[in-house]
Amino acid sequence: MSSDKEDATNARGSLRLAPTCSEVEEQKAKLPRQFVNFTFYHARPEWRLLSNDDKHAFREEFVKTVEEFRSSLLMHSYSTIGLRTNVDFMIWRIGYELEPIQEMTARINKTEMAKYIEPTQSFLSMTKRSMYIDKDNPEHAEDRLHIVPGKSQYLFVYPFVKTREWYTRSAEQRQEMMDEHIRIGSKYRSVKLHTTYSFGLDDQEFVVAFETDYPSDFLDLVQELRETKASSYTLRDTPMFTCRQRTLSECIESLG
Repeated sequence: MSSDKEDATNARGSLRLAPTCSEVEEQKAKLPRQFVNFTFYHARPEWRLLSNDDKHAFREEFVKTVEEFRSSLLMHSYSTIGLRTNVDFMIWRIGYELEPIQEMTARINKTEMAKYIEPTQSFLSMTKRSMYIDKDNPEHAEDRLHIVPGKSQYLFVYPFVKTREWYTRSAEQRQEMMDEHIRIGSKYRSVKLHTTYSFGLDDQEFVVAFETDYPSDFLDLVQELRETKASSYTLRDTPMFTCRQRTLSECIESLG
């Protein structure tokens, strides 16, 4: 006669039931963390002086070079034309190793188009499980180990640094302040937050990226967060970039 545990196991196998919460967490723990890079590019004025034929050829070479790395990197491109003066487009890259990011950049540097564009901002970070808990919905806590990007039309990106005083607060005090943040964030279901960590990797401590189809919701969310107690422990959260998702060809076409 089989035990209750064996019966449950057999039932799960025969009916293909969904994994339990503990099984899901165990699988997540086995998955590697991701490296995340946001690189912003600006076109030099010389680009617009080129002939249409040259621009077309250089654009095709550049896009082809980037596309060759999709097997090792998850990538999305965004246009910032008309939204800032110092950047024109951005490539968001996510991978399990740094080597593909460096190799791709080296290959880009050898293209003809590299003579006419330059990276003006680049943020490097990694995924990491959050130390703060959504007490109201713990089973729906964001899995920050693995980013699934590109689900919305708009992306808002900025580096983030806390004051040193924040880290002198107890874990309980920080959790209490973050509870307020989580409560406010839960009001804006249309805005998806991606938090990545840069401690020791780059100049900032975090890189935060918000995806939404409704920029007005993001504006209202940030304004409301400014009034929280945790906001007083923000040292720096600039520059801020408003990005609109476009294919890489569309991004380059808009350069003129």
